[in-house]
Amino acid sequence: MEKKTTNEKRARKVNGKTAATKKPGKTGATGIIKTTDVTARVARTEKTGATGVIRETGKNDVAVEASPAAKAMITSGKAGKIGGKRLPTILVTNDDGIMAPGIRNLVEAVRGLGKVVVVAPDKPQSGMGHAITIGNPLRLQPMHHIFEGVEAWSCSGTPVDCVKLAVDKVLRRKPDLCLSGINHGANHSINVIYSGTMSAAVEAAIESIPSIGFSLLDYSVEADFGPARKYVRIIVEQVLSQPMDKHLILNVNFPAVPENLIKGIRVCRQAYAKYEEDFVERNDPNKRKYYWLTGKFVNFDRGRDTDVWALEHNYVSVVPVQFDMTNYVLKSKLEKTWKS
Repeated sequence: MEKKTTNEKRARKVNGKTAATKKPGKTGATGIIKTTDVTARVARTEKTGATGVIRETGKNDVAVEASPAAKAMITSGKAGKIGGKRLPTILVTNDDGIMAPGIRNLVEAVRGLGKVVVVAPDKPQSGMGHAITIGNPLRLQPMHHIFEGVEAWSCSGTPVDCVKLAVDKVLRRKPDLCLSGINHGANHSINVIYSGTMSAAVEAAIESIPSIGFSLLDYSVEADFGPARKYVRIIVEQVLSQPMDKHLILNVNFPAVPENLIKGIRVCRQAYAKYEEDFVERNDPNKRKYYWLTGKFVNFDRGRDTDVWALEHNYVSVVPVQFDMTNYVLKSKLEKTWKS
């Protein structure tokens, strides 16, 4: 074996001590390797109080962006790494279509937090719920020009189809996090049942991918997504900063008010509310009847811990939801009273 040169020996000395070999980063429960690079670490600017309201510390910046090296890796389309440690892969989808302003704002909100990949419907799919395409072929179209430096695909199917195809054909692996939205319109209370936005998030959780659905209480295509974009980043940073349950689903709604009127984030339960529906009957030019669904949203829940209450009082509402629809209280009662 050759003897090491004096320079080689010196290279192994730092301030008189032998340089230690760097240990690889530890992996958390989520499989995301936590980085120790302070330039790439996201700063947490808020604390959660006993009420579930996240209070800001008064800092102007929402977060510290990733380092230029991290940004280059994210926007290059390659698997992002910093110092040999993998950045999270974030799948973004929606139900308003890939050209909707809401999804563009969602992508911008999380840019720099990981490798972002978009797979979204090629047309609006609102109200599709958890529908999947069975009798027709599905098509994927590259749309990488839409979001600068972000891999993007449009899908001819439903929001749930988008998640399934993203995992199986685009990423060919499960992402670390799935984000759906930002939806144009409310998805609070009973809307979660009908929502294509939330169904995409639920589908991700079924596939053991933590997920968050975001919605703004404004149906206009000219809606101001600025305040929502700020709080999207705060919430995603919160989720990425700690171990995630693989079946995590958060239903997040933003009030349609200026940023200075938003009081903070409130963790809530789903309100008991519904639409009192009415089908307006009309005639087409050929005198054939058709029906147009209308209705009024009615809140029957007077609790101060609900998503409807939070939004009415200018809080961002966060409702943890689940795809297990078992009524465990009723199950226990029936087990005691029903004869086998």
